[in-house]
Amino acid sequence: MDQDDQTDMAAGMRARPLVAGLYLVSTPIGAARDITLRALDVLAGADVLAAEDTRTLRHLMDIHGIKLGGRPLVAYHDHNGAEARPRILRALAEGKSVAYASEAGTPMVADPGYQLARAVIEAGLPVTAAPGPSAAIMALSLSGLPSDRFLFAGFPPSQAGARARWLDEIGTVPATIILYESPKRIYRLLGELCERWGDGRDAALCRELTKRFEEVRRGTLGALRDGLVDVALKGEIALVVGRPLAVAADAADVDAALRAALGRLHVKQAAAEVAEALGLPRRDVYQRALALKDGDGDGR
Repeated sequence: MDQDDQTDMAAGMRARPLVAGLYLVSTPIGAARDITLRALDVLAGADVLAAEDTRTLRHLMDIHGIKLGGRPLVAYHDHNGAEARPRILRALAEGKSVAYASEAGTPMVADPGYQLARAVIEAGLPVTAAPGPSAAIMALSLSGLPSDRFLFAGFPPSQAGARARWLDEIGTVPATIILYESPKRIYRLLGELCERWGDGRDAALCRELTKRFEEVRRGTLGALRDGLVDVALKGEIALVVGRPLAVAADAADVDAALRAALGRLHVKQAAAEVAEALGLPRRDVYQRALALKDGDGDGR
C-alpha cells in the first residue's frame, strides 16, 4: 500500500461531523460485535456523548477504537435525569450533536432515556436513532411464539398488590407478551403467571442472550416453573409468553367449531380453518384440536 492509499484510508476512518440533534444509540446486549456501523459513526462523530453508564460506554468505545478526545461525556440515568437533562438541552440548543447510549440494548426499552427524548421533542429539537440490538426482540425471535402481534410489558411491579393488578391487566391481551425479570424473582413470577394465566400457556425463558452462556428454555408456563425448582439462575432474563387461546371467541365456541371441523377434516386442516375463521393463533387452536381429538375421539 503506497502513501496515498494510507492517507485515503486514514481520512475515511476519521469521525465525520453530525447534524445537530439527539441521536439515540442502541448498544450490544452482550457480544460487542453486535453494534452497528452507523452506531459507531455516531459515537465517533457526536459533539457530546451521554450514557446510562459512562463506564460501559467507554469500554465499548475502547473495544472499537473510538477515542473520546476532549468531548464531554455526560452520565444520564434514573437518579440524575433532572440535573443532566438541562445540560444536554443546552448543548442541543447551541447546535451540537448529542449521542445518548443505553447501558445495553435499545434506548427507551426499559431504559431511562424516555424523559430525555420527550424533553428534546417538546423543545422542538431534532431526535433520531441508530437502531440495533434489543433483548426483547431477540427473545421474541428465539421463542418460536407468534410474532405478528406482541406486547413488551417490561419489568413487573415489585409490590404484591400492584403486581397482581398488572398481571391481570396484561394477561388477557390478545398478543404474545414479553417480560423482563431478575433471576432472583423469575421462579416467583412463573408461579404467579401459572396461578393467574394458567399453567398451559406456551412460553420461552431466554437468558444471557448473545453471551457465552446463552440459554433458551421452551415449554408451558407450568413446565418452565417446575424446571426451575432448586435451580439458581444467573444473568439477564427475558420471558416470552404466548397469547391466551380464546381472546377473539369464547372457549366453548372454539371447541364447537373444532368438533364440527374435525368431523370432516384432519387435525391440522381443522385447526387452520377454525383459526382463520375466528381470528385466533393457529398454533393455539392446533393444540386445542389435538386435546379434543385425544379426549373424545373426534377427528381423524
